[in-house]
Amino acid sequence: MTTKPFDFCQDHSRQFLEMALGQERRERVVKPDGYGMRTGDCGDTVEFFLNTEKGRIRSVSYLTNGCLNTNACANTVAHLIEGGSIEAGWEITPEAVIAYLQTLPAESHHCAELAVGALYKALADLTEKTRQPWKKLYR
Repeated sequence: MTTKPFDFCQDHSRQFLEMALGQERRERVVKPDGYGMRTGDCGDTVEFFLNTEKGRIRSVSYLTNGCLNTNACANTVAHLIEGGSIEAGWEITPEAVIAYLQTLPAESHHCAELAVGALYKALADLTEKTRQPWKKLYR
């Protein structure tokens, strides 16, 4: 029995390819409304920068020093929450990221957990700065 070799472009979903290769949201934001960073056991790091307006996530950007799968997951998180409510951001799960990407390899599911964990830290920071707005001045 022979197995066909893996063809990156043909064997991944369109969503995975767009999120893995997309760079539009990769940027550092000075003094975001919410900031979160998390480093995984694999050594990859994801940072999220959230800007809000009237209870909605107006813009999301991220940075990662990780692999293509980590970039795909971070970009997916940004895609899923941008324009939505802050409350809806808390509902994003690693499973939702994996489902959206469709072809994220099983051995890289931890990348989705890493990206969602960084998002939760950014949302927690946003909540803290909303309660105590003076903290935004010291970031």
